Amino acid sequence: MLFLWSAWQRGSVLAARLRKHNWTGSLPGLSVRYYSTKAAPKIPGMEYQDAICTLNTLQTNASALEQVRRERSHPQLQLQAMRGFLERAGLTVEELDHLNIIHVTGTKGKGSTCAFTEQILRSYGFRTGFYSSPHLVQVRERIRINGQPIGRELFTKYFWQVYGRLDETKDAHGGTMPAYFRFLTILAFHVFLQEKVDLAVIEVGIGGAYDCTNIIRRPWVCGISSLGIDHTQILGDTIEKIAWQKGGIFKPGVPAFTVKQPEDAMAMLGSRATEIRCPLWVCPELEDYQADCGPLRLGLAGQHQRSNASLALQLSHSWLQKRCLPDESFLSPGDEKPAVRQVLPFKPSPIMMKGLADTEWPGRNQTLKHGAVTYFLDGAHTMRSMHACVHWFRDMAAQHERTASGPVARVLLFNATGERDSSAMLKLLVPCHFDFAVFCPNITEAITSCNADQQNFNVSVENMLTRCLDNERSWHLHNGPGHTKGPQLLIEDRLAPEKKADTLVFPCILSALQWITQGRDSVLADPAKRDVPVKPSIMAKAALLCDAAEIHILITGSLHLVGGVLKHLDTASSK
Repeated sequence: MLFLWSAWQRGSVLAARLRKHNWTGSLPGLSVRYYSTKAAPKIPGMEYQDAICTLNTLQTNASALEQVRRERSHPQLQLQAMRGFLERAGLTVEELDHLNIIHVTGTKGKGSTCAFTEQILRSYGFRTGFYSSPHLVQVRERIRINGQPIGRELFTKYFWQVYGRLDETKDAHGGTMPAYFRFLTILAFHVFLQEKVDLAVIEVGIGGAYDCTNIIRRPWVCGISSLGIDHTQILGDTIEKIAWQKGGIFKPGVPAFTVKQPEDAMAMLGSRATEIRCPLWVCPELEDYQADCGPLRLGLAGQHQRSNASLALQLSHSWLQKRCLPDESFLSPGDEKPAVRQVLPFKPSPIMMKGLADTEWPGRNQTLKHGAVTYFLDGAHTMRSMHACVHWFRDMAAQHERTASGPVARVLLFNATGERDSSAMLKLLVPCHFDFAVFCPNITEAITSCNADQQNFNVSVENMLTRCLDNERSWHLHNGPGHTKGPQLLIEDRLAPEKKADTLVFPCILSALQWITQGRDSVLADPAKRDVPVKPSIMAKAALLCDAAEIHILITGSLHLVGGVLKHLDTASSK
């Protein structure tokens, strides 16, 4: 267990290195000199990691979510606090009006919708900003210019500008600093203003009404992707309550578009639109759009992406109309039209069609083939998204198996976080007929060189491993009484039953991947990638994997898990 804890101590190692250089500052656990008007520190190789480790000291998502629950009777205080932090960082809500924002919320598909929308408008030649969450490998992914994560130097420069201003003013504000997501939202706005983007696509974090992105006053257009049950302790436990929260991003006179929703959700969105005086339209099916060259081709796999693409077409079309016809009004005083209207499909331009086809959004219905090993990655973490994931995986795996040179071994690599019902999601995965179900926490590797971008200080290692063992038990229960064998934690120096099982629990992502692939992926077989010792009895269980012509691995349940896997498989994403 010690090496698991050591993977958690990157910040203390950095602090020691900083003290060696006699830096000064008031940040707990670190020693840094920073000024809002100066660039990052100039110790070679440390500038970016120093910023990331400092950012991680704001990583209080768990306590921030608890604060949200405590303040539900006065949730407007959250937006007041956000405006205060924004002003302390040297920005105003009025300045955000100049970003020509597309604001998107939803339960499932909001990130993909944003990715389609950004790609379409970038294809027209506009300079785009794109703010999303969470990141997969590096935090810079959350803030993109023209589709690319901002560079390390740019991130470091703007990070210290914003952090310095907030730190310099904290004593006058009770020592308060914004939590992790609030800070990154402020940083994104600062970057987009400084980099003079033509537009910013902003993905909501959680909910809508009281999400910190909702300090936006005048977006150009709003969108709502598919709604479902998630984050119930914050947003409510019914689809109506969740729809009320999501509709909170509506603004008077600002056009809004939604995909088709469950009846109760649609009724609530209509009520919110009427209350706020926001024109709301329902998007058509993707096949209703008339294109000269046949069906529209999407760069993102999965049937569920079709509704996201339709929403993106409407968002980009509406934005382009406002850009080219700024004097047209979508809602006149006294307009008595129905609260929710069906928008007619239009003929997508060749540029729009190219944008849809060129869209990339890693970690969502993504397939990577490394020789005899094929990885199917999807960050599904709700019941609806897991339904879609299962449908996509069964179709894609069947296609790959038809061209395989021999028998194929199927492996599930799963983890889930937060309050999500992982047992229910696992039940949906049982019909996929995996040969092994492997569970591990969202720890990339059990060594101290773990990437600071992927550190999470909100959950203890013990709690993460306990969750994995709970998931293993759930898998056994779903597979019937003949599958109730004891758990096995696959590391040396840990007592665990030696019973045979088709499930395994590893202490980190790297050790899980290396056992599953059995040296057949050269990227993971690199001697530089060290793993933890695995008991010989467990290595003996890998005969099926060694004998298979190909190994197909579905990685799902958590975007953080998918990100940890991509860190090892796609070395370019870690640079």
